[in-house]
Amino acid sequence: MGFNCGIVGLPNVGKSTLFNALTATQAAEAANYPFCTIEPNLGRVAVPDERLEICARLAKSAKIVPTQLEFVDIAGLVRGAAKGEGLGNQFLGHIREVDAIAHVLRCFADGNVTHVEGTLDPVRDAETVETELLLADLESLDRRIKAAEKKARGQDKESIAQLVVMERVNALLAEGKPARAMSVSAEEQPLFKSLQLLTAKPVLYIANVEEAAAASGNPLSARVMDFAKARGAGAVVISAAIESELAQLPEAEKREYLASLGLDTPGLDRVIHAGYRLLDLITFLTVGPKEAHAWTVPQGTKAPRAAGAIHTDFEKGFIRAETIAYEDFVASGGEQGAKEAGKMRLEGADYVVRDGDILHFRFNL
Repeated sequence: MGFNCGIVGLPNVGKSTLFNALTATQAAEAANYPFCTIEPNLGRVAVPDERLEICARLAKSAKIVPTQLEFVDIAGLVRGAAKGEGLGNQFLGHIREVDAIAHVLRCFADGNVTHVEGTLDPVRDAETVETELLLADLESLDRRIKAAEKKARGQDKESIAQLVVMERVNALLAEGKPARAMSVSAEEQPLFKSLQLLTAKPVLYIANVEEAAAASGNPLSARVMDFAKARGAGAVVISAAIESELAQLPEAEKREYLASLGLDTPGLDRVIHAGYRLLDLITFLTVGPKEAHAWTVPQGTKAPRAAGAIHTDFEKGFIRAETIAYEDFVASGGEQGAKEAGKMRLEGADYVVRDGDILHFRFNL
């Protein structure tokens, strides 16, 4: 079960530098000219979770396996992308395939790094990208509405239902608002998702600041935070340059370096956790002497589907889930203590998995 976050933004804002730091590789060539990244680079990153390490210690697990997210470094977009300017068509095609958007905004001045617009203005840059996505969605909807109208005239029920949703979205887009701002009922959700609208994807704004502003931000990043808040979106302030340096250091030196900058944790951890929340994901754990393993599932997942995240056979033959809440597992000193304290529950197929649950699945092939 894959979940991915596309890293987008104008050229030369630090997308590839951030991606390289996230994946601790130099997979994405970082250079000072537009369209350095043409084909999207893919990288899987571990989601930091101290609960996994604590459970592993209690269970004396031989191995720790964290859950992961996939980040996709996508080519820089320019004004006019919806009409094919620059690498617009490729950009829009690649972003359509991701689950969520991590939008990097340049909030640092550097005379050695050109800005495609000539001046620094992260809010303008954010609006430029969103406008291109809006235009692409309007064009896509226009084609779909015309096709659905023809079928609707023949009393095609599915097309009639689609038209209702598409016309509402179209009106919203025409007002300059993204599709994610539309209220969608549970019944409409499948139709809405099938439209694959770019502006329907959840967005995290990443304000990329200079090294000196990594701890407290700067006036430009403050504008980004206000912009994100006004749109109900998440926002994180980082210095991609610092994160790039951190990625090359041993763990012991990382802590010293962070402390010297007045930081408690790497900015990348905040980006990863924010991306995780953006995708509305939770983590459950399986813990034993062989390994402590974290697994990713969407919020609201029921026990059989969670079992399927480990192996499809577990879902097919699901019987029960032995369940211990993380807090009970720790307070009881591990699985045996939790069982003795009556903290282990047997849950059936209707059980909705909670974040941090320690689960053991009973199944029958």
